[in-house]
Amino acid sequence: MTDKIKLDIISDVVCPWCTIGYKRLEKAIAELGIEDKIEIEWQPFELNPNMPKEGQNVQEHISEKYGSSSEDQKRSQEYMIEAGAELGFTFDYFDGMRIVNTRDAHILLEYAKEYGKQTELKMRLVTAFFSERKDVSDRDILLQELKAVGLSTDEGIARLDSDDARYQVRTQETYWQSLGVSSVPTMVFNKKSALTGAQPIDVYKEVLTEFLKA
Repeated sequence: MTDKIKLDIISDVVCPWCTIGYKRLEKAIAELGIEDKIEIEWQPFELNPNMPKEGQNVQEHISEKYGSSSEDQKRSQEYMIEAGAELGFTFDYFDGMRIVNTRDAHILLEYAKEYGKQTELKMRLVTAFFSERKDVSDRDILLQELKAVGLSTDEGIARLDSDDARYQVRTQETYWQSLGVSSVPTMVFNKKSALTGAQPIDVYKEVLTEFLKA
């Protein structure tokens, strides 16, 4: 039997399906009682790397990028609200909601990894964006969330100001894309196989069980 399953989760902070997928995975892990056998590392993926500082209205953005009508978007949001509620997560969609640039958020997630706080910060950031109507491209908001998980805001600022930290995030994104990752969430198990999209809880349980037997 394997000691631990290494899970690389490639995702973006402003991706609702990434949140639903992770919460389902989390539930699968809890139901199997294997929390001590899982090692999670979050990998960066920017859905909109060229998003300007002011961001863009969510409805306008989805319409432009995917050609979705306002009715389609409303149905999709209702589904996500319902799926989130089943998992104890709140999606609070509102008229003025804006998609924002997430490069700085990914830089801080890399920093949090060094202190074993990556998942904690990730969930703080997605909660801030989807549940609390916060702009996760705003440096003050990012530093507040960093502080909320017990990390140094001074070190955080230094990372955000570091060209090397920016380069590292871009390098990692390129690495995963070179392996064929083109949509998120993508969850890679022990660097051997991958699941794309927010799968049902039972699918995660099945895959985890297979890897534990290996």
